[in-house]
Formats: sequence, structure tokens, C-alpha cells
Amino acid sequence: MSIRKMISLHPKASGNRALGDAVHHLMYCAKMCASCADASMAESGHDMTQCIRLAQDCSDICEATARLGLRQTGDDQPMLRELLELCARMCDACAAECEKHAMEHCKLCAQICRECAEDCRKAAASLS
Repeated sequence: MSIRKMISLHPKASGNRALGDAVHHLMYCAKMCASCADASMAESGHDMTQCIRLAQDCSDICEATARLGLRQTGDDQPMLRELLELCARMCDACAAECEKHAMEHCKLCAQICRECAEDCRKAAASLS
């Protein structure tokens, strides 16, 4: 099952592949960031406060952006573009923080955040 396929089946689908790719990554990024934050809370001997905060914030922003990206009925492209751009910046910040830590969960979180940021920028650029 693919969210890209689901989006394309909407009667008002725009056929915007970049947006479908972004929504796909946004959904995964939200969950990976939430998992990283939880794993970071369990780390002992390290101050993970900022990492936890950014991962939780990134998860929330990715979740909200994915929800708006799924909506094909009506038109709010300027707001969606702004949200995609904000999300890309949030993903960059989360990735930069996670890259400071040697834990494998942080490395995976940083990777998905970088991929998500790239797709969000492409999707934002694809909107009129």
C-alpha cells in the first residue's frame, strides 16, 4: 500500500508527485522522530534535552504538514507551501542536533530528517 497511490486516487488529485513524495516522507519522519525522542529519554549519562525537544517538535510539525498535504479538496497552496518550508527547516534543525550524538537511533533520525527536508523543499517549489 502506498500513500502516493491513495493521493492519486482522490477525485481532485493534482497529480503532484513531489507532494506525494513529501507526504510519504513526512509520515515516516514523524514516527521516526517520535521514536528517537523516546529512545533519547532512556539514554543515561548524556544530556539529551535539546535532542528530545527538537525530535518531538519535528514529529509534531511533520504530522501536521502531512495532514495538510493529504487534503486535495479546496485550495490552500500558499499556506501549504509555507508549512512545507517550515517543516524543511525543522527537519534540518532536528537532523543537525541528532548528528551530534553517536546513538544509532539519532543517526537514523538525522537521515530521515534530511530526506524529508529535501522532499518538503521540492514539494513547496512544485506548488503554484
